[in-house]
Amino acid sequence: MKKKMLLAAISAMAVLSLAACGSKDQDIATMKGSTITVSDFYDQAKYESTNQQTIRNMIILKVFGDKYGDKVDQKEIDKQYNEQAKVYGDSFEQQLEQSGFTKKTFKEYLTQQAALEKGIKSHVKVTDKDLKTAWDSFHPEVDAHIIAAASEDEAKKLKEEVSKKDADFEKIAKKSSTDSATKEKGGKISFDSQTASVPADVKTAAFKLKDGEVSDVIPVTDQSTMMTSYYIVRMDKNKAKGNDMEPYKKELKEIAINTQASDSTFSAKVIGQELKDANVKVKDKALQNILSDFIEAAETKDSTKTTSSSTKESENSSTTASETKNSETAESSTAESK
Repeated sequence: MKKKMLLAAISAMAVLSLAACGSKDQDIATMKGSTITVSDFYDQAKYESTNQQTIRNMIILKVFGDKYGDKVDQKEIDKQYNEQAKVYGDSFEQQLEQSGFTKKTFKEYLTQQAALEKGIKSHVKVTDKDLKTAWDSFHPEVDAHIIAAASEDEAKKLKEEVSKKDADFEKIAKKSSTDSATKEKGGKISFDSQTASVPADVKTAAFKLKDGEVSDVIPVTDQSTMMTSYYIVRMDKNKAKGNDMEPYKKELKEIAINTQASDSTFSAKVIGQELKDANVKVKDKALQNILSDFIEAAETKDSTKTTSSSTKESENSSTTASETKNSETAESSTAESK
């Protein structure tokens, strides 16, 4: 978990706190002959796109939290909370306080986030085709050691070093690797094809290795920073998936669910449907369109169903009319009018 989760939550909580104060229309600032109140602030702030996005997120999280919150494992929420506390260290409580959070309200926010994920996944229907697609790119978990370097020249030197006879890969990793997640463990790591913490290029190269083999230098460019890191992998225990997907059906189902749930078109439709089911009404005219893309996505889904149903009814009507074309009975007339 990264800092950006808390920072996003802080942004949402800041507006939420002001909204809560708005019921009393508290003063934000006073001066000779005038004041600026929460209402004054809201009347200006609601037109800002970032604030509209925050309000939109608040509505969505509230809807999903109310419906799916009781399905969230609170032990997992405690784990996420503790991970955030570890990331921020001694400044964590100060960060929470500055944003208007308490331990309780921040956990409530994490619960809403988890409820959103659970709510979207509850709409996923996994087919045999989905499982086959997941199987095509699936690789079971492997055990390996890894070293990361900041430059290609350094990586090449390390490659030569670990390739020597009787080289101690773990000792070299502890001394020279730049990968903070594995450095202290001597580069020891386990991962499968779905492990997000290992770059895709590294996984692809690693899965081709036999036990005991060391990879060539693997360059990986971070698309967000355009910085390139260089990796070396020693495979300890690789495992071919074979031809039978049955032993991995649980993992494949999870992959299929995550793939569909992360699809923006699918999630937008689900969110839109949940908003409609919750009968959400945006009262402020300035904000009436903040949910429109989700509602339109849900209506597109409904429209597809309606069109399909209408087509089927039309086909049935045509068949009935054909069978009774020589009859002028009331039943024939009804069939033709359908």
